Amino acid sequence: MPLYKPSNPDVHVTSQFSLKGKNAAVTGGVRGIGLAASKALAEAGANVAILYTSTKDAEEIAAKLASETGVTVKAYKASVENKDEITTVLNTVASDFGSLDIVVANAGIASHHPAEDYTEDQWRAIMNVNLDGAFWTAQAAGNIFKKQGRGNLIFTASVSAILVNVPQKQAAYNASKAGVVQLARCLSVEWVDFARVNCISPGFIATDMLAVHPQEWREKWFSMIPANRLCDPAELKGAYVFLASDASTYMTGANIVIDGGYTLP
Repeated sequence: MPLYKPSNPDVHVTSQFSLKGKNAAVTGGVRGIGLAASKALAEAGANVAILYTSTKDAEEIAAKLASETGVTVKAYKASVENKDEITTVLNTVASDFGSLDIVVANAGIASHHPAEDYTEDQWRAIMNVNLDGAFWTAQAAGNIFKKQGRGNLIFTASVSAILVNVPQKQAAYNASKAGVVQLARCLSVEWVDFARVNCISPGFIATDMLAVHPQEWREKWFSMIPANRLCDPAELKGAYVFLASDASTYMTGANIVIDGGYTLP
């Protein structure tokens, strides 16, 4: 079966970006980049399941987003590192919504340790969420998509997949994100009959994850970013809608880098 093609690919371009009638799920969808992706999909017309692990106000966030966009938004608790749990929750979302057309595998964590000092627990914590969790999410989504005949998977990776960040030391994080990019490439080929699979690799984004770092780190980053500022999470919204929509139907296996020029010098 060839890669999905719209019945009329020459519709007005604004129509190509519409997600009206689609159903989506976003892991880590209540904070930072994940919340921006959830908002983007909802604003484009999709019903959205926002998945979270420990956030206390997830239900309130879902209700507010639903009120602002006029679509259905529900919160579901799921730990991506638990294969059975994320599989069950995504199947529940598909049942509750009637289908599952778009999944954003976004959940991730970061830590910083010299490579020679990593403990087994510190290494595995990163891999369990960022790489294993991304795969379990993808596998669950892929089985749903295969049964439906079509679906769209978007990974949140990182520029750390293609460079070595300084001055922080984060070999585990970088390795996990490089794994995500290669995983997306592999799945885009394996699943071409029934799914598109792509990545978004953000640079330095103004989220809670970065706010805790020392000022000297931030000054070093700014000296290396041609844009000379952090990216607001909302500046990523268009990329998620683009990949989720019929505006990108011939794109699969791609890694879109959004970094203010950070990876160019």
